[in-house]
Amino acid sequence: MRLSTVIVMSLGLLAACDNSGKVTPVTVQWMEWPAEVNAGQPFRTRLVVWGVCAINPQFRPGVSADPADVTFAPYFTFEDDHILCAQATGSFLTVATLDTAGIAPGLAATTTRSYEMRAPMPDFAFNALARDLSVGTFGQVVVQRSGADPARRNAGGYASIERDSLNCLRVRPLGLYAPDAAMALDDQAAAGASVALVRGYLYEATTPTCGETRLFHRVTP
Repeated sequence: MRLSTVIVMSLGLLAACDNSGKVTPVTVQWMEWPAEVNAGQPFRTRLVVWGVCAINPQFRPGVSADPADVTFAPYFTFEDDHILCAQATGSFLTVATLDTAGIAPGLAATTTRSYEMRAPMPDFAFNALARDLSVGTFGQVVVQRSGADPARRNAGGYASIERDSLNCLRVRPLGLYAPDAAMALDDQAAAGASVALVRGYLYEATTPTCGETRLFHRVTP
């Protein structure tokens, strides 16, 4: 784990603890969703968000849609006051993020068209509170009247491009450190990076890479 990433996680989590209210908005650092959906069909979206220091926090995705966008504005509600993160044991880094899901509403389309997928993004000014940040675009979802192909999933957000112990190049969403959280990159000749904004899609390849057929294709550096 890079020291800079630890600092980002630690300070981002501490920032989320500063809110003394009982609703805390948070940012989204990674999102996955179907590349295509049928009109009117709600769809499941993966969200990786900053956590909060509170007793029994309840996550809410805060999703809405308008004629051009699907926007997630995630937040936590809780009954008790925030606890002090610094008093937690060495495990506090592991609860800095929540890997969860939100259901996007069905979208209108009389012909094939696209909507932007949006949410508050971290700005790496070491503040994870969504009210201090602007909403960014993670990518697009294509809406068809019928016949949408569910095989491909778009993905985007902040991630590291890293090589594992077997020299396999992988994409790891920011804040997720489980061994299976990193996805094999189909372009094994790509350069690595510490943390960067990444956009692309997940698909089933005919030829395995790093022993896997479920691969990530990056469409932006």
